[in-house]
Amino acid sequence: MNILIMVAADLAAIFLLTFGLYLRRHRRRDLAVSYLGINIGVFAVAASLSGSAASAGLGLGLFGVLSIIRLRSTELEQHEVAYYFSALALGLISGIGSSPLWLAPALMALILGVMFVGDHPRVLPAYRHQTVVLDRAIAREEELYTRLSEVLGGTIHSATVTELDLVNDKTFVNVKFSAPSDPSGRSVPAGRPVTAEQPADPAFPARIS
Repeated sequence: MNILIMVAADLAAIFLLTFGLYLRRHRRRDLAVSYLGINIGVFAVAASLSGSAASAGLGLGLFGVLSIIRLRSTELEQHEVAYYFSALALGLISGIGSSPLWLAPALMALILGVMFVGDHPRVLPAYRHQTVVLDRAIAREEELYTRLSEVLGGTIHSATVTELDLVNDKTFVNVKFSAPSDPSGRSVPAGRPVTAEQPADPAFPARIS
């Protein structure tokens, strides 16, 4: 009976995490399939080992091995890493189970609640992190901040130059900034440089004149 409750709880949790949160906010089908598969796989293995005295150690070892394999296979955004670990944790918690019976569902609900709030679009909506390529080699920090502020139109919090190409006259820089707001008070989306002619697109780093 307990295993049926845990199966139902895990399915409800992973479907809510994948379809209710991740797909609605980020729209990557391949990672949605990955989250479902890894969750169910971890749940099945953890449930089969739940009667073993070494189940906790094996479960944690499985968690670590799968994390290394998945994170080395492709580059993930930080929010995607958070969803991935959440899917792993949900499968592991529900598969191993705990006593009292309400503890595992409570921990799963906690994970879902944290992901709902932490990844909500209204949480720090103006803060951005972006890779920018300037078509001028700018070595002076004050000039760099001024140029980035002019192009991005927001408040620059930090700018780290990753490459200063004096031969080709280019500057590669990682920028953390607060995006400007449109007249209605909403933050302009992140991505390409914020200009009047071209909206932002988060898929590519900005190339700025």
